[in-house]
Order: sequence, then C-alpha cells, then structure tokens
Amino acid sequence: MKNRRVRPALACLLAVTLLLALAACGTSYDQDTYDKIKVNMSLKEVIGILGEPSESKGVNLGGLSGTSATWKDKHGTISLQFVNGKVKVKTFTKPE
Repeated sequence: MKNRRVRPALACLLAVTLLLALAACGTSYDQDTYDKIKVNMSLKEVIGILGEPSESKGVNLGGLSGTSATWKDKHGTISLQFVNGKVKVKTFTKPE
C-alpha cells in the first residue's frame, strides 16, 4: 500500500525537477543568439527564438504599426524595431 502512495509523489517530484532544469537552460542573449535574428522575421518567429521580451512598446499611425522590443540578461541586450510586425532594425550590446 505504501508503494502505491510513493509512486505519484515520486513522479511529481521528478516532473518538478525536470521543469526547473529546463527553466535553467533558457535562452542567453549573446552574439550567437543575436545572429539568429534576421531582418523581416515576424515577431512570432523572434519570440520563438528569444522568448517574450523584457520590454516592449508599440505605436499605430494610420496603416503603419511600430514596435520596439528589448531582451536583456547578463550576457547582453538585444533590441529590435518592428514595422508592421517585421524586424527592420536590430542591435546587440554587450554589458560593460
């Protein structure tokens, strides 16, 4: 009977450990990651590579939309400018 109670608890502990390990393997905002971002990529494609941005601001004027998004960590800062949902300008800055 005890063995049947231990299995679900062990499975739960294993699942939590796996999730924590995967979270620790997150994207690093370094030169290699920056190089994966190409002009004319969609925001959805970029989020697939970098995850959600640290900061994001947008504006709509007439039929034009613009978004500025930034991803930051200890390795660097990736800043992207989107026009109508596509990357138009990208910059990478290393921390000092």
